Amino acid sequence: MIESSFAMQYPNKDLYDDKMDWIEFTTLLNGLTAETPLGRIIQIRSEDNQDIIDSFTQGEREIYNSWQNKQMELKYKNRSKEEVMKDIQNMFKGMFS
Repeated sequence: MIESSFAMQYPNKDLYDDKMDWIEFTTLLNGLTAETPLGRIIQIRSEDNQDIIDSFTQGEREIYNSWQNKQMELKYKNRSKEEVMKDIQNMFKGMFS
């Protein structure tokens, strides 16, 4: 996906240049737009506008939900059951107050 996104975004760039350093690579990566495959995935994963999320296609929703679930797993992975329950209680308090 990175390779195809780079090819779309930078058609004149030699993607197999052994002299490309890390700084150049990260600069090119950060410059990818949402019109590239990787850029679109990043845009979907980071969307926080509920109206846009509601209009996602089934495929986009799967990408979004998969990423959100993974982030939730990482957030609660090393936390105690009590800490997780306190977070859930606070979430519900915020919803109904």
